[in-house]
Amino acid sequence: MFYWLFYEILYHYYSPFRLFGYVTFRTALASLAALALSIVLGPWLIARLRQFQIGQHIREDGPPSHFKKAGTPTMGGVLIIIAVVVPTLLFANLRNPQIWVALFGMLSFGAIGFWDDYLKIKRRRNLGLTARQKLALQALASLGVGAMLLVLHAAGRYNTAMNVPFFKDFKPNLLIDAWLDHPWAYPLAFLFFFLFVALVLIGSANAVNLTDGLDGLAIGLMIIAAGAMTVLTYTSGHAVFANYLALVRMADAAELTIFCGALTGASLGFLWYNAHPAEIFMGDVGSLALGGALGVVAVLIKQEILLFFIGGIFVLEALSVILQVASFKLRGKRIFKMAPLHHHFEQIGWPESKIITRFWIAGLVMALFALTTLKLR
Repeated sequence: MFYWLFYEILYHYYSPFRLFGYVTFRTALASLAALALSIVLGPWLIARLRQFQIGQHIREDGPPSHFKKAGTPTMGGVLIIIAVVVPTLLFANLRNPQIWVALFGMLSFGAIGFWDDYLKIKRRRNLGLTARQKLALQALASLGVGAMLLVLHAAGRYNTAMNVPFFKDFKPNLLIDAWLDHPWAYPLAFLFFFLFVALVLIGSANAVNLTDGLDGLAIGLMIIAAGAMTVLTYTSGHAVFANYLALVRMADAAELTIFCGALTGASLGFLWYNAHPAEIFMGDVGSLALGGALGVVAVLIKQEILLFFIGGIFVLEALSVILQVASFKLRGKRIFKMAPLHHHFEQIGWPESKIITRFWIAGLVMALFALTTLKLR
């Protein structure tokens, strides 16, 4: 909105408004606006959630130390979503279709989380949607994102080639162009594309969701991941940087820098209230929305593989659950004292604050490593 108002209209009458033409300037404003919105609206939302008795229900088999957190206001992810959406709409060029794809991805996964949280509160227990219901809804949301991407691809505004870390000239195409010489191969190519998009989005959303178990843990890691994605979106959309780093250039991706900047600012603001001891929890509405946002941005800028490293702690948390369940079903034995991974460290005696800080450090190292691979190619 402000891009159109200040840069396309008022700039002709007052030249300093040309600053709104720079993605970096608008990203800084969007980040600060998201941070301010989170901090300003936080106390009001916490008070309203307490008023309506929207509190967290603790899993019965969880660590005993968590029982004292029962009743802490949850569904704080609504605050994060507002703090991301409003600055994005204000400062991004809304003619850019990738902005709408990113917003759709975040909001659709956030809506699934909202429904899950609502059912938990209604039933007054830590059980909302079933696993099958969640996966079905997430698959439907991923299908919507995939369909939007194919429309953009047909319009020449989305590239299905993929960046691969450490390999400069190896850029596999997700639509497998070689297949498309044969009419019978079209359904297979599109099915592969949709499955890949669903894997990235659903994996990312649920990994963040599983990590959200300690005060400030998931949102702190999200600040790191969103900051790294801000760098990646800018370099992917910048002609000189993309060419220098041999990236798949996505001209429209530059505007996603504003979305990622708002994501970073909103996460910082939420951490103000979610830091240990937490005054509010994000709930599934927050964790699924944030994970979905990370996944859709990675797909848009063709950094799906690099997301694996940027969200390294999220990946390890998800893998710990998968390994724990598989081991118990196949061998009747558990690998960890409790899954996800952060609960294992709680069980062996690590204080909550130490687990959080050390996981943040590990997440930062992984994100920095991911960024260094841009040059190590």
